[in-house]
Amino acid sequence: MAMTVHLDIVSAERAIFSGLAEFVVATGDLGEIGVAPGHAPLLTSLRPGQIRVTMQGGEEEVFYIDGGMLEVQPNCVTVLADTAIRADSLDEAAAIQAMKDAEKVLHDKATDFDYATASADLARAVAQIQAIQQTRKKAKKIK
Repeated sequence: MAMTVHLDIVSAERAIFSGLAEFVVATGDLGEIGVAPGHAPLLTSLRPGQIRVTMQGGEEEVFYIDGGMLEVQPNCVTVLADTAIRADSLDEAAAIQAMKDAEKVLHDKATDFDYATASADLARAVAQIQAIQQTRKKAKKIK
């Protein structure tokens, strides 16, 4: 049996996941962060993106978070997210539309807009689409 670490993924509204994991991958400010059992203590901010969790037995679960914090302690990993959703619950059509809307705002030079907000909206939409694609890829491997 592989070593595990306890993982909690919590959003502002509720706990999304609590259980044992063999490996956790999150999207930090400087790139992806992999956390295995025995990882050194760590506290870092997270960008909108995926949380990929390898469960006991090797099955992978994918979550989408809209930013937050990752805390690693000797026997526990905690993800505190503004928003956390299981990737298979995301609305692909809404994510694609949000991406198109953000791209349109960024490319339309004639209007006044908040570049940071439009950029953040685009990053969230792209991260949701990537989480959806990761879930599809996982489903194809199972079949």
